[in-house]
This record gives sequence, C-alpha cells and structure tokens, in this order.
Amino acid sequence: MPQNEYIEESIRRFGRRLDYDERKRKREARKVHKDAAFAQKVHGLKAKLYNKKRHAEKIQMKKTLKMHDEKNAKQKTDDAVPDGAVPAYLLDREGQQRAKVLSNMLKQKRKEKAGKWNVPLPKVRGIAEDEMIKVVKTGKSKSKSWKRM
Repeated sequence: MPQNEYIEESIRRFGRRLDYDERKRKREARKVHKDAAFAQKVHGLKAKLYNKKRHAEKIQMKKTLKMHDEKNAKQKTDDAVPDGAVPAYLLDREGQQRAKVLSNMLKQKRKEKAGKWNVPLPKVRGIAEDEMIKVVKTGKSKSKSWKRM
C-alpha cells in the first residue's frame, strides 16, 4: 500500500465519525455565505477571475437543471394526425414526442456543423537551440552554473 493513503485506509478500517454527514451538509450550507462574502470583498484581477469562474458554474448548473426538466417534458408534433375517430383517453397522447429527444437531435446537428470545418492544429511550438541547451544557475546566490538543460 502506498504511504500517502493512510487516511483512506483508516476510513476503510474504522469508518467515519457518526456525525460526518451532518457536519458535511452544514459545512456546504455555510460555504455559500462565505463565498458571497468573499465575492463582495475581492478586488481587481482576482475579482474578475473569481466572477468568471462563478459565472461558468452558474451556467453549468442552469444547463443541468434544464436537462432534468427536459427529461420528462413532452412536446406535441403536428405531423402525427391519426385517421378516423380517436377515443377521448388517447386525445392527450396523440403526436407527442419527448423534448429531450428533440434537443439531443438539435445538439447533434450543431456538433456536426461545428466539426465540419475544424482542422486539427498541433499544439507544439518549436524550441530554439539556445533555449534547449541553456545554463541553469543553482545555489542560494545563483553563483554556480554547472548545470545544462
């Protein structure tokens, strides 16, 4: 067993504290207030980065909520009109299609359109020779220069 997994090993052997779940729930509930206070306090570039991160989290949360709402939602389709008389208990069912299927089809079409013109570019940049074999100064006052990289 690796030496750094002693916490997991302890949890496996002896389990967690009895109030672990409750404390975790309370900690997460308090975290919201702490994050809001920090967001009001923070300044400058750190504020911009923090707000960008929070904005991305919010968008992700909205997307997941929307997906959960779509899971059970149904939409009527006009093309499915049955011939002849339809009993009353089938009237509300006619021509329904799950919204999730529709949105998945749209997403798939978007992906196909986006992927049509993408050309993969290598993410490797060239390294100059002087950068490749450079002298690295070592030591406390950077006086020793025996190392080559």
